[in-house]
Amino acid sequence: MSMQKNRKKEELVIVGSGMAGYTLIRELRKRDSKRPITLISADDGAMYSKPMLSNAFAQGKVPAQLVQKASIDAAQDLNVTIKAETRVEAIDRRAKTITLNRGNGRRERLSYATLVLAMGADPRTYRVEGDDAVPVMMVNDLGDYRRWRERIGKNSRILLIGAGLIGCEFANDLALGGHEITVLDPASWPLSRLVPQEMGALLGEALTEAGVNLHMENSAIRMEKGTGGNIAHLQDGRKVVFDHALSAIGLLPRTQLARDAGLDVATGISVDENLRTSDPHIYALGDCCETEAGVQPFVLPLMAQARALAKVLSGDDARLEMAAMPVTVKTPCLALVVCPPQPGAQGKWVLTERSGRDCAALFEGGGGVPLGFALSGSQTARRQALAKTMPALLGAG
Repeated sequence: MSMQKNRKKEELVIVGSGMAGYTLIRELRKRDSKRPITLISADDGAMYSKPMLSNAFAQGKVPAQLVQKASIDAAQDLNVTIKAETRVEAIDRRAKTITLNRGNGRRERLSYATLVLAMGADPRTYRVEGDDAVPVMMVNDLGDYRRWRERIGKNSRILLIGAGLIGCEFANDLALGGHEITVLDPASWPLSRLVPQEMGALLGEALTEAGVNLHMENSAIRMEKGTGGNIAHLQDGRKVVFDHALSAIGLLPRTQLARDAGLDVATGISVDENLRTSDPHIYALGDCCETEAGVQPFVLPLMAQARALAKVLSGDDARLEMAAMPVTVKTPCLALVVCPPQPGAQGKWVLTERSGRDCAALFEGGGGVPLGFALSGSQTARRQALAKTMPALLGAG
């Protein structure tokens, strides 16, 4: 192994070039245009919006059009050093260095004064008998999405595993792209963790009208190659013939690097109200971190974290506060907004309004206290007004 020692003292090193990393840099640059910042990216470092991957067909875009800025342009505009195609192998907290693998055996150490982990999350692995012969793909970044679009071509039969938020968005979008979609999920209705059954059923109807074949309360027990395509054998005895399979069964915070470095890790990397980890010189934000509000893998919490951390890193007396933050589900077949209750909250869904597919529901805790809501159709216009009545995710909000 060749090892180069980079003795240059870096003021701030950020690991991860996703939305969390770039949003933090933009917030920092509002306060200080000259502070030395190095951004480490495992891919090409291009700036793009990950939520747009699941509605690219609806936008009429190919993968290349999802790039907002190439890394060379982002580096110039934001006055940062970007080390692309580079992975962080280890953190030496005592020496305050990270070990970088830049490919082809090239390794180097990079010093930091402050380190920020913005590494995102990994897709949950889907396993089923026969998946060694019939690959099941996952899309977690723009590179994955580019390879997925190249693989499926046009008018493919696609088996999609998972009817959660990302699964429903991909199902609707791929159907808009002219593909034949079959969705499997063991739950009784789509978005079962986010909306009540009545609203999930409405989404199921809308997806079906959009050309999506839903198989709820069902899953694959085996896959095999057939002469006319791949075959999924379902729990209920039916078979689905398909060309390509995509798994969308959720994400897990990317924590191994932090765990190996001895940082406190629960479900995500544990951080305090300042986004500081158990090491005072290391911070974390985005999908990889866990605050007192739990892991919040959505855009608005990420942006709130970036704003708060930029203040902290600039020396301000700031702390993370998050109001209730509704999430827009990108399913053009039915407009949906959800504001889920905090993880572990006890209560029940109550449908408060319904006219056709225009619905409103509250998640009520003890004493009828509203803890979350879900809206569909024209009711989504109430999102801001209802959000103001919900408890804050963290702090005063």
